[in-house]
Amino acid sequence: MLVLALHFVVGFPVGLLVANAGEWFIHKYVLHGLGKRRRSFWSFHWYAHHNASRRHDMYDEDYERPLTKWNGQTKEAVALLGGTMVALPLTLVAPGLAAGLLYSIFNYYYKHKKAHLDPAWGRRHLPWHVDHHMGRSQDANWCVTRPWFDVILGTRRRYVGTEREAADLARRATRHAEVAAN
Repeated sequence: MLVLALHFVVGFPVGLLVANAGEWFIHKYVLHGLGKRRRSFWSFHWYAHHNASRRHDMYDEDYERPLTKWNGQTKEAVALLGGTMVALPLTLVAPGLAAGLLYSIFNYYYKHKKAHLDPAWGRRHLPWHVDHHMGRSQDANWCVTRPWFDVILGTRRRYVGTEREAADLARRATRHAEVAAN
């Protein structure tokens, strides 16, 4: 019983850290690296998800659609299912680590989807993810659930609540007003 408790006391936090490092790495090198190549399976992330998020102030309608329709949300869910399949066998040898990884996978899907269906919630709870989509550089702020590895690796760039964001919001409001007036 003590060994199992130690697995969770040590393993669960390690699972959270490993998952956050994975978010950072996959987002930077797979979703943005490979994803910027139009013919890549991962191109949905850059060309559809980022485009929708920028155009609609974080809202992405793909998250409204059922998972039975092939779109960006479905592709994300399939990739997360792959991560789940990798983590599941670890329950036999490192149950705490596996629990941390599995929790992180489901937490990622929940938070990412919620942030893109309810941008106000995302702004309050995941400002670093809003920074990723709406900030000047979309090639920073790679973590979604927690900004840990962005801070550790120096890729955290603040945008929400800055003067830059205020100026961008004012410029967008002016543009919307001009379009509405014409």
